[in-house]
Amino acid sequence: MSREISLRQRAFAFLARREHSRAELQAKLARHWQESDEPLEALLDDLTERGYLSDERAAAQWVAAKQARYGPRRIAQELRQKGIDEALIAASTPALQANELEAARAVWQRKFRAAPQDDKERARQMRFLLGRGFSPDTVFRVLREVSDLAP
Repeated sequence: MSREISLRQRAFAFLARREHSRAELQAKLARHWQESDEPLEALLDDLTERGYLSDERAAAQWVAAKQARYGPRRIAQELRQKGIDEALIAASTPALQANELEAARAVWQRKFRAAPQDDKERARQMRFLLGRGFSPDTVFRVLREVSDLAP
């Protein structure tokens, strides 16, 4: 005998695993929504009012989880894909940009550990760091620093 899980129970199950943005949760619940269920928007509004659903917390959690591996541009793009408001993205960006150089150095160190020996390797390292969402200025600076330190 299978018991049907309510939309509210599904929402709590998703939120128990990690923070979700409103748009993310709406997309996940929409797959299970049926005419007999309460309206999806009303459920999301109720969860927001009660403090269970928060775009601010979802954005903060995502930034904290990704900032050691990705640059501000990549993190901002992922937040946009999760439906986070541009104002919230803009609010989290200054802290990321302040630490961008240190994060890029750490990512470079974990991945490469050695200065590029030729232009092909330099281009490969640049593409990697740019793909991770670091700004071109930061990438050039990191590679210039490691090239200056190389014997």
